[in-house]
This record gives sequence, C-alpha cells and structure tokens, in this order.
Amino acid sequence: MIGPSWQPGRSRGLIVAIAGIAGLVSTTLVMAPAAIFADGTVLAASSGCFEDGAAGGSAAGGGAAVQAAVSQAARNSIPANYLTLFRSIGAEYNVPWVILAGIGKVESDDGQSDLPGVHSGANAFGAAGPMQIGIGGAAGNQWGGAPVHPASERVDGVATDATGNGIASVYDPADAIAGAAKYLLEHGLLANVDQAIFAYNQLESYVQAVLRWAGIYARGGYTVSPVPPASTQCLPGVGQAPNATAAAAIAYAEQQIGKPYQWGGTGPDSFDCSGLVMMAYRAAGIGIPRTSQQQWAWGPEVSPGQVEPGDLVFFAGADGTPESPGHVGLVIGGGLMIEAYATGFPIRIAPYGGRDPVGFTRPWAHKGVSAGHLRLGGPT
Repeated sequence: MIGPSWQPGRSRGLIVAIAGIAGLVSTTLVMAPAAIFADGTVLAASSGCFEDGAAGGSAAGGGAAVQAAVSQAARNSIPANYLTLFRSIGAEYNVPWVILAGIGKVESDDGQSDLPGVHSGANAFGAAGPMQIGIGGAAGNQWGGAPVHPASERVDGVATDATGNGIASVYDPADAIAGAAKYLLEHGLLANVDQAIFAYNQLESYVQAVLRWAGIYARGGYTVSPVPPASTQCLPGVGQAPNATAAAAIAYAEQQIGKPYQWGGTGPDSFDCSGLVMMAYRAAGIGIPRTSQQQWAWGPEVSPGQVEPGDLVFFAGADGTPESPGHVGLVIGGGLMIEAYATGFPIRIAPYGGRDPVGFTRPWAHKGVSAGHLRLGGPT
C-alpha cells in the first residue's frame, strides 16, 4: 500500500499466494546495442558520444526502455489485460514492468481480489484500487484529490489518466498502475529498488514478496547484444585506468551493459552484482572472491579521495550492512560505476555518489597479486 504513515511491523493482511506455477517457457525481447544509464537514458550504437556523463535520448521520453521478456509463469499468473498494462506502462515510465507486476500481485492479485477497497471504497487503512494507493486515512491521500475525479483537476499526488478518457480513477487498472509507477520513481526506484518498494509498504516481508514475484516474472528469454566498441570508447573509465589490468576489467564490464540481472549469475548472459565484478577481474587475469561480503573483506581498502577507475565500490544494500556490504559496483571514472543492480534492471552505468557507499577496494593492489599477474602499462 502506498502511504507514508505506515510503520515497520504493521500488518498488511494481504499477501496472495499463487500455486501451480508452470515450467518457464520464454518469448524474446530484442534489445538494441546500448549503454544503459541509471536515470533511464540510453546511448545507442548509432548515437554519438555523450557529454558531461549523460547520453542522448531517454527511455521515458521516447527512447527504447529495456524490459524483461515475459516468462510462462507470468502468462499463467497475470490476467492478460493486466500483463499488457504492466508492460506498456513500465516501458512508458521506464520502470521495470516486473516490479509493477510484483506489487500488483501482492496488493490485489492483479485486481482479482474481492477484499475491501480493491474495486470500490477503501480498506481499513485508506488504500484503494488494484494497486492499493492511499486515498485517505492512515495511508494518507497519495492519489491526490478524490478517488475518481476529472483528469483536468490539478492535484498533489500520483493520480493519472492513463486511459485518456478524461477521468483519473484509482480503481481503473491503467490509471492505478501508472500512479504506482510515478510513486516508485518519486521514491528513488532507479537508485534503490528496495527503498522504493519499502516506501510503498514499510514491511521487509513485503519487499521480499514483491521481489520474489518480480524474479519469477523476469525469467523470460532475452536476446542480448553487447555494447559495440565504438560506443564503449565514448564511456569514461578505460582511458583513465591506472594500468592495463584495471582497464581490462572495465572493458569486460562495459561489454555486459544491457544484459539482465540474475541473482547468482556469473555470465555470460546474466549477472548479479558480485558475479559481474568477479568475472570482470577474472577477464583481467585476477581471481577475486565470489560474494560482495568476501570481496569487501579481501580488499585492500582505499580512501574515497584516492578512488581510481577499476576500484570496487560497496554499499550496504538490502541484504547487507556497512560492515558486510550486500552490493558492489565497478568504478569507471567520473563518479560513475557499472553495476548489476537488481531484478528487472539491466546492467547499467550509475553514479555512486548520493547512495552512501560504505567504502572502496582495489583488487589489483591486493598483496596476493604478483607483479607477474599485473598487466603493466596503461591503455592506449
């Protein structure tokens, strides 16, 4: 449920279990060669180099949004009209459709629930519609204005007329899904998916339930195209690396941009965060530990003022702590990193500032790396 007044530990009373998930049979979504940025912008193979760390063209503003294909489990679980809406609205707002679908499943079983507030009125906490958006009460009026009002009416909320019928209705699936997409973006989905989902309903069990469904839905097929050399030359990192080893690690990571996130993935078609950096350094001739916690402990640590391309940047993440971080990215220069972020997001370029990194390490400087393993000489 959308609503800032929710407190951790407060019961939702609505997590719908779906049984009988069938075997996963995939369709494909072809992704054009592109560098994906955390704000949704895309550097296409046909585009020129970007300036000031930004790419030309935005997925939300008309460019191609990178979305997961549809697994057979999604087709079996989600009503066809809702599946179409999750995918189209996700592409329009540059929000992974699998996250929207996960919320829809947990909140109302994609509008199939007959519990109070789903089709009319509100539940005991003031949430309404298939996406359970606050219209009053403890949830607050996050929709803005009346639950159903003319779209021309200016309101302070996420109310949306996604159907174009002149009415913004919290009970209309399209309007509600678009409103949920707006709310997630306003709460930092592109920088911290767990935080944004937690803002939607402040229960860790809720976050895990949504991400579980998103993971099931994201197991469709992908056709992956690596970023072509002409485009990677436009990215920061390789030309600034302190040595050829760091440059090789960055070059490998850049070639994975646009591929899907998969928990436990170590390539070649999908990765999780630590799997990506492990394989990047393996490509450079250095073996580092598998998990972000092990990589952090392996070190050696470097101070924030001494960070160079090729260093690793660590975050507490949703499943870690500052002492045992759960997320890692590869620094490429200019305050940017390459990261395998979360379910529903392709491997991307993102700024690491403003996300409270817990520290940095420099794998190539580890005491166990001999001079014979270190590629000397910077990139040309």
